[in-house]
Amino acid sequence: MPAEIRKVLIANRGEVAVRVARTLREMGIAVVAVYSDVDRAALHVRVADEAYCIGGATAAESYLRIDAILDVAKRAGVDAIHPGYGFLSENPAFVDACNAAGIVFIGPPAAAMRQLGSKTSARVKMEAAGVPVVPGAMCDTAEQALVEARKIGFPVMLKAANGGGGKGMRLVDRAEDMPSAWERARSEARKFFGDDTVYLEKAIVRPRHVEIQVLGDQHGNIVHLFERDCSIQRRNQKVVEETPSPAASHALIERMGAIAVQGAQAVGYFSAGTFEFLLAEDGSFYFLEMNTRLQVEHPVTEWVTGLDLVREMVRIARGETLGFTQADVERRGASIECRVYAEDPETGFLPSPGRIEHLAVPGGPGVRDDGGAYDGCEISSYYDPLISKLSVWAPTRELAIARMRRALSEYIVTGIRTNLSFHERLFSNAEFVAGRYDTGFLERNKETLLTDPPLDGQRAEDLAIALALGARGQGRPVRVDATAAVSPWVSQFRARQLRS
Repeated sequence: MPAEIRKVLIANRGEVAVRVARTLREMGIAVVAVYSDVDRAALHVRVADEAYCIGGATAAESYLRIDAILDVAKRAGVDAIHPGYGFLSENPAFVDACNAAGIVFIGPPAAAMRQLGSKTSARVKMEAAGVPVVPGAMCDTAEQALVEARKIGFPVMLKAANGGGGKGMRLVDRAEDMPSAWERARSEARKFFGDDTVYLEKAIVRPRHVEIQVLGDQHGNIVHLFERDCSIQRRNQKVVEETPSPAASHALIERMGAIAVQGAQAVGYFSAGTFEFLLAEDGSFYFLEMNTRLQVEHPVTEWVTGLDLVREMVRIARGETLGFTQADVERRGASIECRVYAEDPETGFLPSPGRIEHLAVPGGPGVRDDGGAYDGCEISSYYDPLISKLSVWAPTRELAIARMRRALSEYIVTGIRTNLSFHERLFSNAEFVAGRYDTGFLERNKETLLTDPPLDGQRAEDLAIALALGARGQGRPVRVDATAAVSPWVSQFRARQLRS
C-alpha cells in the first residue's frame, strides 16, 4: 500500500529548495524548510509553510547536521524528507537515520549509495555489471602510481576516491610530474573529503562529458531519460548542459542508456539517478561515476521529456510504480541550461558574494529560471554561489541557442559580479554554436570567453540608464558594473526614458 506523504521537509537551501517546494505545492504537500543563521531571510524560507533554524553559518553547523534536521522533522511532524542535491543528498547514514526515525527518504536506498559512493568501489561494481570503465588502478604511493601510469600510458588523471566537484583531481602528462601531482591530489582530497585515498585513470584526450538520467521504482522497473552533454566546465565543474548532445547519435545514446539501466539494476537502484560517462572522439564511452540524487541540470531533461523529476521521486518514495515503460519515453526538441553564478570569470571564476541590489529575470516562451534569489538578498560566502539555473526549450538546437541569447539579454543583476557576460560570449562563439566542444573548451578559449570588451561612452551610458531604471523606487543607489555585457533591452530602456 502506498505510503502517505502529506508533509515534507526539504533538507537543503537556495534554488533547489525553492524548486522542490514548487512541485510539492502542486501535489498538495505541505513544505517545511530548514535554514542556517545566515539564511534566515533566504527565499527558500519565505516560500515554505514552516521554517526552522538548524544552526550556524557553515554547512557543518547546519545543513550537514543529521541530528538537527531529524529533530526538526520530528517536531514538525513530517512524513518524508527530500534532500535536494549536495549536503546530505548522497549520505547513506542520513538515509539510515531517516528510516530508523520512521521518515520516508525521497531518494535511492542506502545500499545503492554505499555501493556507488566510493568511485573505486563503484568502478569495480560497474565493471562486474558489464559497464565499460576507464583503464585505471588503485595505488598506495607515488612510486606505484608511476609504475601503473607507464603501463596504461600517459596522460593519466589522479582522482580522489571519495570526492567530486573537481576536487582532488590532477592531470599528469609526464612521469617527472607524478610525485608533486600525487601529493597535491592527496592533500586536496584530505582537505575536502577527510580521506586522502586517490586512484589513477587513463586520461581520455578531448573527451565529452555525457551523462544518462535514469529513473526507477521500488518494483524493479527502471528506464533512462536520454542524455545531457555537460562538457562546458570550469575547474572540472559544469556551467552549461544541453540535450540532445551535438556529438552523439541516437543509436549511441540508446547504447549508453541501456548500459546505464543495466548498471542501475545491478545495485538495486530506485528513484532518480545519473550515470556520468566520458565520451571519446571515436565514440567509445567509459563510466565515471553515478550520482545517486537529483542533478543540478535536471531541468533540461524535464523540458524534453515532459516529466517532473521531483514529482516522480515523490511518487516512487510513496511506493507507486513508474506507470510507463522505456518505449513510452519520448524526447521532443532541444533544451540548454546555463548556471548563473555570483562569480567573476575574469579572476578565474572566483566567487563574488554580496547583496543583490536589483534582479530582473527573463521570461517568455520556452524560458525557465530556477532561482533562489530576490532584490536585496544576500549571496553568502558560506555556500555555493549559484544564483539560478536558466534553461530554455525550442524545437531545434539552433532555435534553443537563439532563445538562450535572447533570455540572457534580458537578465539583469546589479550589486555583485556574475558570469552572465561569459554566457553571452559563449552562446555567440562559432565553435560552441556548431557543437564542436569538449571538456577542455573553456581552457583553450579563455582569452575570448573570460574577458569583457571595454565599453564605449554610449554603451556605458546606456547601461547606467538601464540599471537605474531597473532599481527605480527602491530607495538605494545602484552600483554600475562597467564591464558587464550590455543587453539590447538597454537601448529600449533608454528610448523609453527619452520619450517620457
